[in-house]
Amino acid sequence: MRFVIFGAGAIGGVVGARLHQSGFDVTLIARGAHLEAIRRDGLTLETPVERSVLHLPVAADPGGVDWTAETVVLLATKSQDTLGALTGLRAAAGPAVPVVCMQNGVENERLALRWLESVYGAVVMAPTAHLNPGAVEAYGSELTGMIDLGRYPEGIDGRCEQIAAALAASQFISRPTPDVMRLKYAKLLLNLGNAVQALCGPGPESDELTELTRAEGRAALTAAGIDFIAEEVTDTLGRWERMGVREIDGRQRAGSSTWQSLARGAGAIETDYLNGEIVLEGRLHGVATPVNAALCRLAVRVARDGGAPGSVAATDVLAAAA
Repeated sequence: MRFVIFGAGAIGGVVGARLHQSGFDVTLIARGAHLEAIRRDGLTLETPVERSVLHLPVAADPGGVDWTAETVVLLATKSQDTLGALTGLRAAAGPAVPVVCMQNGVENERLALRWLESVYGAVVMAPTAHLNPGAVEAYGSELTGMIDLGRYPEGIDGRCEQIAAALAASQFISRPTPDVMRLKYAKLLLNLGNAVQALCGPGPESDELTELTRAEGRAALTAAGIDFIAEEVTDTLGRWERMGVREIDGRQRAGSSTWQSLARGAGAIETDYLNGEIVLEGRLHGVATPVNAALCRLAVRVARDGGAPGSVAATDVLAAAA
């Protein structure tokens, strides 16, 4: 089995680096300054206990990859980039190429199954960061992360077991799970706070705002009849203790993936696929979700205008929701 990491940012870059270190055949797909830095200098992986420079094959798009029947794609782009990635994958590799959606949110698997025949969902729980071209960070000192995966929409197969075994050999805890989307919905509720942290920064008012987003989320998912209870996902503190999360050279992980997108000035943000999922379910099932809707509007504006993390007051979000 060989792996193509489509989206070599915080999650994709770290997973690709660990698989490469364990002896697996890995090719990265990256873009922009990150692509050029990896081509020129290699991919730098920093953790609390090591700093490694890894020289992996890297391509700008699927057309630059040598596809084989043994290739598995680990899709780690942001959700707003999924459709373009899938279009390129089908054109270059064909519809039979298996893809594992290692992204936040729950829409990517459904999109992928429209384009490709074999789709898997993965719940990735790993404290990582990508802020500078050519470099990724993993803050676990004992384990790099935990990744559960299963077929979409449900079930497991031999390929699940092979992928989980490869990840387990690469400093991850990984297990095949037949109801992976239940776990992904549980993580979706956690990720509703990403936009709050990115826009408003930490503090008591942000904590209260985050709880409002999750209360709306629970109400909308319950109305939709969607199971989102998964203690193995929601026990964040216990998971970080098992991973041995520590500082890297005296610095803590800066923030969520949404915070990192704003900090890098990416110009786009995945809030519409996190808080926006709750807005969608609320509209479908008659549940009001004004706080999540306000966060979607504000996040798009701040990202488009190049706004910095923490540039919106929590009271402004509540005013927009009202």
